[in-house]
Amino acid sequence: MDPLTESWDRVVQRHATLRFVDTNLKGAGQVMFQGNALTGLLFLIGIAWGTVSARTISVMVGAVVGLVVATVTGGLLNADTTSLRVGLFGYNGILVGAAFPTFLAGPMMWAFLVVGSATSTVVFLATANVFKTWGVAALTFPFNLVNWIFLLGAFQFLRIETPGLGAGQFPQHVGDASMHTHITVGYLWDTLFRNLAQIFLIDNTVTGVIFAIALLVASRWAAVFALIGSGVATATVLALGANSVDVGNGLYGLSSVLTAIALGSVFYQPSWRILVYAMFGVLVTVVVHAALVSAFAPISLPAGTGPFVIVTWMFLLPKHKFVPVQHGVIRGGAAESRHSKGGTP
Repeated sequence: MDPLTESWDRVVQRHATLRFVDTNLKGAGQVMFQGNALTGLLFLIGIAWGTVSARTISVMVGAVVGLVVATVTGGLLNADTTSLRVGLFGYNGILVGAAFPTFLAGPMMWAFLVVGSATSTVVFLATANVFKTWGVAALTFPFNLVNWIFLLGAFQFLRIETPGLGAGQFPQHVGDASMHTHITVGYLWDTLFRNLAQIFLIDNTVTGVIFAIALLVASRWAAVFALIGSGVATATVLALGANSVDVGNGLYGLSSVLTAIALGSVFYQPSWRILVYAMFGVLVTVVVHAALVSAFAPISLPAGTGPFVIVTWMFLLPKHKFVPVQHGVIRGGAAESRHSKGGTP
């Protein structure tokens, strides 16, 4: 641990308010497996940049509200203190908070957001309790489950609008010229970083660059695998002929970035063997993303980070064959993993 982090931790331990801020910042960082307050702060700065640029400040506000509500809910439920302090109860809430203003509107959307963020904490506890049998983390499954249920439910409520959800339609083969654009160096550069930004539903290259720097602050391996995963996913979907407009907006790479970080630098010790395994996971994530996009098209739901969750679970279950990093400690019903501590591997 570097001297600056040690000094910050000593100050935090003496002040309850700073301790609460620190917990929430770590919760933001945990979206990409980094229990690091500075990383979380940079994530919030990146979100702020992207939402101000797009004039969607409600997404920034929602992300902060969701983060705080989910964290407070964990405290009120007397959740494991260690897990709470490293941010494990906040990261699903910040994603819920960013998603709801992106897809929903109306006078009752904020009430929906508060309830949904609190629910993500309950789902996190439930998921961790179930999956402790196999030593697998909850990942962002709580966010996805809450997001899908609440977005579907919104169609039935007059005071909650759904402007961000497209009209339901059966899957169609990608053949329309409007779905493709010219591939340039600038396009590839933007896509590389927008894949990172879209994890928080932000379509902005600068935000993605800030996120990459935020990862580097906590773990050089996480940053490396994030960019490698982003690049491999982009090359793969373009080679397969995916909708290059969506690809350029980062929609096909966000889950692959998370898969690459998880398999390459968090749950397994980085090595050439694990690099191949992680990139194999990225390739599968691309296909699963396409499958979920097709499956959810009739009900107007986004795939979210669902592809990342499905593939990472599949690739973690055989982990005893790979001599993994120890990460399956369970306390108080909440999964504490190596990645919850943050820091450089």
